[in-house]
Amino acid sequence: MQVARIKAGGRAFAQIAKFHPELTAFRRDLHAHPELGFEEKYTSARIAEALRSSGVDEVHEGIGKTGIVALIHGQSRSSGSMIGLRADMDALPMTEHNEFTWKSARQGLMHGCGHDGHVTMLMGAARYLAATRQFDGTAALIFQPAEEGLGGARVMIEDGLFDRFPIQSMFAMHNWPQMKPGTVGINDGPMMAAADRITIEINGRGGHGAHAYQTVDVVLVAGHIITAVQGIVSRNVRPLDSAVVSICAVQAGDLGAFSVLPGSATLVGTVRSFDPAVQEMVERRIQEVCNGVAMGFGASANVRYERIYPATINTESEARFAGDVAVSLVGAENVVRDLEPSMGAEDFSFMLQNKPGAYLRIGQGMGAGNSTLHNSRYDFNDDILPLGAALHAGLIEQGMPLTSAQ
Repeated sequence: MQVARIKAGGRAFAQIAKFHPELTAFRRDLHAHPELGFEEKYTSARIAEALRSSGVDEVHEGIGKTGIVALIHGQSRSSGSMIGLRADMDALPMTEHNEFTWKSARQGLMHGCGHDGHVTMLMGAARYLAATRQFDGTAALIFQPAEEGLGGARVMIEDGLFDRFPIQSMFAMHNWPQMKPGTVGINDGPMMAAADRITIEINGRGGHGAHAYQTVDVVLVAGHIITAVQGIVSRNVRPLDSAVVSICAVQAGDLGAFSVLPGSATLVGTVRSFDPAVQEMVERRIQEVCNGVAMGFGASANVRYERIYPATINTESEARFAGDVAVSLVGAENVVRDLEPSMGAEDFSFMLQNKPGAYLRIGQGMGAGNSTLHNSRYDFNDDILPLGAALHAGLIEQGMPLTSAQ
């Protein structure tokens, strides 16, 4: 029998810990069968099968292509309340370098961000809630596809998620290797940044490297643009605000043509921010800086600025409530209520733009591979499965409590 290494209080944790081995087996099966966004057919089928076996009341498939929504009704529904819990399902296009028996069976695909564990924690909550139903209202369990860059949350919303299911508040959690197992982190404001993509296309006049004076050198222009845009954050963003501008890829010329100056170059990068006003200012300044630098060298620059994910910002009351639920499980000493925001991005932000709610981090440690997220030796820590499931369950039971009369 799998012995729980993490201790927590409450009825939910105690009951879920009893089927911890089954949760571990389920999680490892998902880990061995990773699928990219909107291709989660095996994953969705396993989830739907497990939900029905757990005795949930309704299973709705095919929402946002491969997404699933399961409903569990409490002993009473007199409150008219519905709380949503979300877990992402997709994997990453990367090769796994672990050697354990449940490593990816699909070359070039890996659950390198722990979404297999997120699904399993929510599945553990589903099994417990369907068996006990100690709440007044309806729990909506949302298994979301395509978090990794494809905006699966937005697609589910566009497919009628909140029209079909009158959810009043939303909660989600993500494992966090930088926090030790048995801890939970949250704050009552920004949790993750907005993620934007920038593509800068520079056009000049190519020619022979020996006669550069006859060209408009786009490589030189690209170098100056890369340097100049770094001044936007340091000189245009207020020090008390936050932003990141990173040029992450450069493409120009042919490595085999050492004496040919190309006529065009492309830069690709990302912008991160929390405040929409800062986001708009950075977008404007990138346009101005790129156009100005290129013009100064006789070249031209075309900037394409794409807003991929908005910032993930918790609403204050829901964040404080989620923190209280976490404290009831692991104690105040193991809950960080002023967690530092991350400049990473998360498409749960689309749900929080539509509904009040909160996004939490659950500590999982660095593991045997001493690995962070998106690392080829990462693996989700199965020890935290009961705690994550109990935290989901607590959000339902404490968010929609039964009255003494019920």
